[in-house]
Amino acid sequence: MNNYRPFAGITPAVKIIIIINVLVFLAVNMIGQRSDVDLVNILGMHLPQSQYFQIYQYITHMFTQEGLTHLFFNMFAVFMFGRILESVWGTKRFIIYYFVTGLGAAALHSLVSWYGLHNMQEQFYAFQSTPDAGVFAEFVRSHVSNPRLLSQLMQFVDAWNAAPASSQFAGQAEYYMQSIIQAYTNVPTIGASGAVFGILLAFGMLFPNTELYLMFIPIPIKAKYFVLLYGAAELFFGLQNSVGDNVAHFAHLGGMLFGFFLILYWRKHSKKFY
Repeated sequence: MNNYRPFAGITPAVKIIIIINVLVFLAVNMIGQRSDVDLVNILGMHLPQSQYFQIYQYITHMFTQEGLTHLFFNMFAVFMFGRILESVWGTKRFIIYYFVTGLGAAALHSLVSWYGLHNMQEQFYAFQSTPDAGVFAEFVRSHVSNPRLLSQLMQFVDAWNAAPASSQFAGQAEYYMQSIIQAYTNVPTIGASGAVFGILLAFGMLFPNTELYLMFIPIPIKAKYFVLLYGAAELFFGLQNSVGDNVAHFAHLGGMLFGFFLILYWRKHSKKFY
């Protein structure tokens, strides 16, 4: 036991990334809960329109994981693929890549989220000009995923349809729509997934023919095909924009996109690049 070294074989930057993520995870789930401090809301990334927005969140959200499964799979990917990239590139280049892909993921996710917020606000303004129970119902179905809340709001729609001439329902509907928009604006985004997808993209580009075995699928798949399939899946689910899907698909795509262009840049301007 005296010779046991749990971090043996882990490269320096990967070790630090994993340690920081674990420490923040413990702080969120132990210190934060015991002191009633919402660390996810403080460290998570918010839209600039949110009352909780802080510029530092573009960094801190990358090291904040709330669920144990979320933490494990992200850090497992960093360990499995990140240490290989760091061994090839060196620590400095790997750190640059990690932060570029993480910030790129945040930028694309913020842009897509802002577009979604803009559309919600446009729908709200259209409703204000011509209040209608059907328009309100469509807004609710498109933006409310909580089953209980959805049921309550649809009961409100039924009551409005029973008395369509009542102006009271229109005013109440405006309040509900503003609350839904505010909730969307204040949802924090957390996780290292953007940078992790950048790491997967880099591994696929540097070692395209390496065969990988996926969980529950006993058939090897080359890294280049794995990355392409993963990217295509994220694009599909991102464009689907299903109600209740809380996965930041465009953040994942952003990490891959920025990683792709950074690797192309390095290949063009570096004398030696693998």
